[in-house]
Amino acid sequence: RWTILILRDAFRGLRRFDELQRDLEIPRAVLSDRLRKLVDAGVLTRRRYQDHPPRDEYRLTSMGLQLSPILVALMQWGDRWLSGPDGAPTLLVHEPCGTEVDMGFHCATCGTDFTPTDIASRPGPGRGTGATA
Repeated sequence: RWTILILRDAFRGLRRFDELQRDLEIPRAVLSDRLRKLVDAGVLTRRRYQDHPPRDEYRLTSMGLQLSPILVALMQWGDRWLSGPDGAPTLLVHEPCGTEVDMGFHCATCGTDFTPTDIASRPGPGRGTGATA
């Protein structure tokens, strides 16, 4: 649970331990542990911004940024199925034009939008090489 919320905040631009702790109301020890695991996994980088006392900030790596479609999809699912009668608590918008973001499936080859029922699975090049999904 906490890891997803930390990633959400990182996507929203929160970078410093105190900012994350204040926004999430997460115990400091838990936040330290999750941040360490995210750095070790290559999802976040840690950079010292102050030496006395030592303070670090955390930024999403390229690997971490590629999690954005997953987080947006989870957010939109929650907005659709769990929001109260007033609607979603936060809207994501395409900054240049202000249009609300709507995640979906789009084929880069034929240019059509499609639904999950149009997706099939087939063996990939890594099948049988010991790679796991």
